[in-house]
Amino acid sequence: MADTREETIQINPGEHLAEQKAPAPSALWHRLALGGIMLISLFMNFFQLGQNGFGNLYYAAGIKSMLDNWHNFFFVSYDPGGFVTIDKPPLGFWLQVGSARLFGFTPFSVFLPQAIAGVLSVLLLYYLVRRHFGVVAGLLAALALALSPISVVTNRNITIDSTLALVLLVGAWAVMRAAETGRLRWLLLSAAVVGIGFNIKMLEAYLVVPAYGLLYLLAAPVSIWKRIGHLALAVVVLLAISLSWALAVDMTPASLRPYVGSSQDNSEISLALGYNGINRLIGQFGRGPRTNAPGGNTGAFPGAPPLRANGNGAQEPPAGFGGAFESGAPGPLRLFNEPLAGQVAWLLPMAILGAVALAWQRRPRLQEDRQQQSLVLWGTWLLTMGVFFSVASFFHQYYMTEMAPAICALFGIGLVIMWQDYRRPGWRGWLLPIALIATVAEQVHILTHYPTWSQWLIPLMVVLCVIAVAVLVGARLAPLIAVKAPRARYLLPALGAGVLALMLAPSVWAAIPVIQNTTAQLPVAGPSQANGFGGNFAGGRSNNGGTDQALVSYLEANQGNATYLVATPSSMTADGIILATNKPVMALGGFGGSDPILTTDQLAALVSQGTVRFFLLGSFRDAGQPPPQFLQDIPEQFRERFGDGFGGRGGFGGGQQSALTSWVTQHCTVVPASQWQSSTSNTQNVPGPGGANQLYDCATTH
Repeated sequence: MADTREETIQINPGEHLAEQKAPAPSALWHRLALGGIMLISLFMNFFQLGQNGFGNLYYAAGIKSMLDNWHNFFFVSYDPGGFVTIDKPPLGFWLQVGSARLFGFTPFSVFLPQAIAGVLSVLLLYYLVRRHFGVVAGLLAALALALSPISVVTNRNITIDSTLALVLLVGAWAVMRAAETGRLRWLLLSAAVVGIGFNIKMLEAYLVVPAYGLLYLLAAPVSIWKRIGHLALAVVVLLAISLSWALAVDMTPASLRPYVGSSQDNSEISLALGYNGINRLIGQFGRGPRTNAPGGNTGAFPGAPPLRANGNGAQEPPAGFGGAFESGAPGPLRLFNEPLAGQVAWLLPMAILGAVALAWQRRPRLQEDRQQQSLVLWGTWLLTMGVFFSVASFFHQYYMTEMAPAICALFGIGLVIMWQDYRRPGWRGWLLPIALIATVAEQVHILTHYPTWSQWLIPLMVVLCVIAVAVLVGARLAPLIAVKAPRARYLLPALGAGVLALMLAPSVWAAIPVIQNTTAQLPVAGPSQANGFGGNFAGGRSNNGGTDQALVSYLEANQGNATYLVATPSSMTADGIILATNKPVMALGGFGGSDPILTTDQLAALVSQGTVRFFLLGSFRDAGQPPPQFLQDIPEQFRERFGDGFGGRGGFGGGQQSALTSWVTQHCTVVPASQWQSSTSNTQNVPGPGGANQLYDCATTH
């Protein structure tokens, strides 16, 4: 009886859905299919996890510092000395610290919370889709998420977007219950969950708020005024939980806590609304005018080398920044073109057409029709994020991990809905073959940028798609030409071939970083991976980050009573030293060197008090101009992230940070390289963008 009932639900969605109850997946094949999908997710997320280092040394250094004491833990201090914080809120990193406390500080333990979150997200998405659309739709959605390239690569990284994705799916479950019952407690729970998400990734969590709010406003079975009142209370709860930690930090005297990294005014609220908020949309990260190449604000630098061909024959930037910073030109087709399409858009046409098929299936009955409620949730989720990622000036590709659940949900829903329409007369029956063709066409468009991969993927995909479409179209035309139409059991294999055609390329894109065991600071799926950024420009090495042990030994031997082992212009030269020593290292300008943490008078006072003695500064080769191979791949809007130019001697931030480094070079003594630099380190004794490094001793200023 269970199997019969499931078929009835899937084939007759037009009946009164208030009377429908999605059955439990009792059939053996359902359980086997779900088990197989979960095994795929476990493999994708855990195979070789953490075996190639941390990748992102900036966050790794922060986690190591937070393990030291509760003060660093609460304020998410970047360094063991509590000088400056990392540039994100705490919850995602607290989970990583807890895992590292339980299992030891290793890449695996730090990645573990994200990998678990990725697996749980697949299971939760299956449940959310199944409850209104049946087992098959749930399985398809779960499979799509388990093989989503950007989700897989983010699940295996130190970044905390995978944790946020799971939290937002929990919020989706709560708001679904709220819309179905009209009960305030479920709505407040969803608001609280989004507030928790804010404390993982700040305003990125709010991208789902339009979907949650619209669903409750349109569907909750209570009066309109009650709905509005409930939503007003939910906003209060949302803001209270969202801002609780940030307000606690801002209300703590600045002298008793680290400086808020990546802010210009030492405020977590400002960080949330500015650098991690509206600036992501409009792309303004600096405080002053850009320092660009002569001849205008072109985003290019003199002498920048041309793009080189990658292993696939396509053009790509030199290793260093590369694909992780590329987001394409803003516009309505941005998500359908490289470099974003290969991360998240493989199934996007099917998802969009699936939403259209469901929307046009019957007249709106949002307070009774559970499927239409799901359409509002997932459709608005997809639309809001699609608009943001189409127009935003700056974001990393892995932010689109939050978009993947909506695409995958609508992919599973759309296939089932269009299959149901296909089995009935009417124009909507043609949507299924059209959607297959459109989705494969988009995938072919993506693969044309990768000749090595396209030469075998495209023919295989096209052949499978042609077989599926030919059978489906032939069956639709058969009654018109007096030919007996094939039964469903003959059509299902054809549909299976079509689904295989759709899943082939994204599966390959997701599997490449898993099999190759790539670890990068900014995760990117597929064959063209950037080699890392931030604390280590040399390819995402971890642990001591390639820091010269002779430098570490010299600093430890001569630290004396100084609080800080050494000071550097930014985290980019501090990461590896912190990881190698777990001692306080002062990043004068925070992550990129542009944070106005100290004035020259304050720095002079710290030196005079013996708080800091050594300064490790870099000098670019071209009289202060960063090397072109380092600069050419930084997006124009990201250059502002480093302040008013690239400063003088190794300080990314110009202006104030240049004044600090200038003070050091004028008042302190250069330590001969032979005393602290090993013979094999050459100029790359610490991670950095290029050029020699110089160590200054300020024990006696002049």
